[in-house]
Amino acid sequence: MVEHSKFQRRVSRVLHAVGEVTSRSATTVAVVVLVILFVAMLALVHFSASWEAAFSTVAGAITLIMLFVIQHTQSRHQTVLQLKLDELIRTSPTADDLFVHIEGGDDVELLAHEKNQIAVHHSLRESEQLEVVEFVRDVE
Repeated sequence: MVEHSKFQRRVSRVLHAVGEVTSRSATTVAVVVLVILFVAMLALVHFSASWEAAFSTVAGAITLIMLFVIQHTQSRHQTVLQLKLDELIRTSPTADDLFVHIEGGDDVELLAHEKNQIAVHHSLRESEQLEVVEFVRDVE
């Protein structure tokens, strides 16, 4: 298991906090308002090249930062989800434990498992051992 320093844990918490704040609709509204205000300011100074360059630089920097924030938070969420699924596989007596940590396998191995799973499901449907349930929604 990888040990993380206090600094790495702090950075991770900050990235998650930024991810939480930026994922809210109020943040989107605030950013849209700020952009509109900035464009209005640009119009007042007759679209000065230095202001446009400043805006472009800030926008590029924020975009790059948000790319890493999103990547970090999605990676963590993916890891958490994978751990939960692995635990479900481990606790099910009929589950194939080869699927625990399968995400570490190479592409050929993953493709082989996928084909095998499709074949198993087709054979179960053909032998009627797999019950297909249809949900009908009553709309009134």
